[in-house]
Amino acid sequence: MTAVQGVQLDVLDARLIELFAEEPRIGVLECSRRLGVARGTVQARLDKLVDRGVIGGFGPDISPAAIGFAVTSFVTLEISQRLGHDPVTAHLAAIPEVLEAHTITGSSDVLCRIVARSNADLQRVIDQIVSYEGIRRASTIIALAQQIPYRTLPLVRSAAGGEGRAPS
Repeated sequence: MTAVQGVQLDVLDARLIELFAEEPRIGVLECSRRLGVARGTVQARLDKLVDRGVIGGFGPDISPAAIGFAVTSFVTLEISQRLGHDPVTAHLAAIPEVLEAHTITGSSDVLCRIVARSNADLQRVIDQIVSYEGIRRASTIIALAQQIPYRTLPLVRSAAGGEGRAPS
């Protein structure tokens, strides 16, 4: 999904996003009570944030390690330019361990974040990735420890003018 360019956030938007990020199961009524605004205001703001692509979902944040996929790695792929990105993307999307893939600039064409159950299982996943004829070369980097988890709240706070709660 491509986000809309130039979406403006205000302090209430930032506080609303932060509250739902911290407590995704909170109801609209409780959210309105905590923020001190009308329920209709909260619902309208949420709808607007979803419609503009700022909020992409309210689903659970799954930890791959907690369900047995303790190894995280990043793989860059060089692909056959003749075949293009779409067939490679379809191949990668069919592999459950591929968590995300991005086309990139530089010496490689695609960057993937993948997970595996072990280093030996990582080899299986990489073999599955490179089995597609449109992928010419893969280079893998194994993550040893996550120093900063994927996060967007500091960015939301900054976009809203830096107001709101202090970074955690």
